[in-house]
Amino acid sequence: MDTDDLSIAAYKGIIIEAEKFNHDLTLQFGLISYDCLTEDEFLAKTIMLIEEFKTYNSEDLPDIFYDKIPDLESFKKTLQAISKNISKIKKIPLAKRRFEDLDAE
Repeated sequence: MDTDDLSIAAYKGIIIEAEKFNHDLTLQFGLISYDCLTEDEFLAKTIMLIEEFKTYNSEDLPDIFYDKIPDLESFKKTLQAISKNISKIKKIPLAKRRFEDLDAE
């Protein structure tokens, strides 16, 4: 799947939230989508990646961020925000998630 196949809630809660922080983080989550067949699989793999990122220290950040390396505390706060968003998304039954064109809003 592609990030365009995500529900509006998942796209905003993960992709847009990551983009507000740093484009390089957005790329990390976007790459996951290509290995997923469903949104629920994407959410699960995103949670796994977040858990891995939570173990990173400052020396690991260049593995994710290419140009401007953020401080570790703000990175971890962003991961926490995305995790909270995922928890909210998972409470929405798949049948009730909107998959409309994001540009139509």
